[in-house]
Amino acid sequence: MEFKDYYATLGVERSATQDEIKRAYRKLARKYHPDVSKEPNAEARFKDVAEAHEALIDPERRAAYDDIARRHASGQPFEPPPGWDSGFEFSGRGRGGDGTARGEADFSDFFESLFGRGGGGAEGMRRHATGPRPAQGADHHAKVTIDLLDSYRGAQRTMSLRMPIVDAQGRAMLKERQLEVAIPRGVRRGQHLRLLGQGSAGHGGAPAGDLYLEIDFAPHPVFRLDGRDVYFDLPVAPWEASLGATVQAPTPEGSVQLTVPPGSTQGRKLRLRGKGLPGTPAGDLYAVLAIDVPAALAEPEQAAWQALARAYPAFNPRAALEP
Repeated sequence: MEFKDYYATLGVERSATQDEIKRAYRKLARKYHPDVSKEPNAEARFKDVAEAHEALIDPERRAAYDDIARRHASGQPFEPPPGWDSGFEFSGRGRGGDGTARGEADFSDFFESLFGRGGGGAEGMRRHATGPRPAQGADHHAKVTIDLLDSYRGAQRTMSLRMPIVDAQGRAMLKERQLEVAIPRGVRRGQHLRLLGQGSAGHGGAPAGDLYLEIDFAPHPVFRLDGRDVYFDLPVAPWEASLGATVQAPTPEGSVQLTVPPGSTQGRKLRLRGKGLPGTPAGDLYAVLAIDVPAALAEPEQAAWQALARAYPAFNPRAALEP
């Protein structure tokens, strides 16, 4: 993924004020507007300028971007680690920091990964934010990462969120807070957990807003998710695949004895019904066979493979590639 240096795009310093960012954007927007510009690649440059302005003009988004930029070596390709965009808490404003409606702009993958498609702090903002209300506190949104086993069993977790706080001078900084969160059994990727009263404080005695947590899963060393279904690779020996065998296989809920049918091939999926993520209905668990061929280093091992080759003189694994 390409790292976007939004300050360089607008031609401003990282210490630029919000007014300086506005002036730089307006100047460049006039220069590259595709309806009037004669500059080469005017449309692409205009989109880059608009995206940089959208990222930096809002103090909350700017604080989150600055936090990412501080941890990225200048000039290096951006390879985001798992969960890199988790833990940022944003208020539920439905408009940009300068009062400009965001709409559905065509932003880069980098922008959408950090802020969501509409420019909000999390993908869930588009589903839950309903605009400002007269007295009740604004809703907040954050993306959080949990372990796969938390969904299988349910869990109580302490989560740290970083909330951009704007001071009286309009400068933003990240403030961390911790919350105790009950993770329900069977929660899915992309699902939102609502924490009542954990958003912005209300005014004049009105209730506080809520906090919506969008769920993501940390990569697991064995299992991978597809909706409610769970997959894992199950190594088997060539003779186990050919002759059939009963092998021990892992599941998120403990080991089971799994029957490998005779004549199984690489990539065959063995289904364990209802052993995926809990729910109504529950997902399935799939063991994907991976035939593991042992090395033939010693003479007896080489002799065994040579005998196998003699037993199958007509076998051609590349027959399908021949013209």
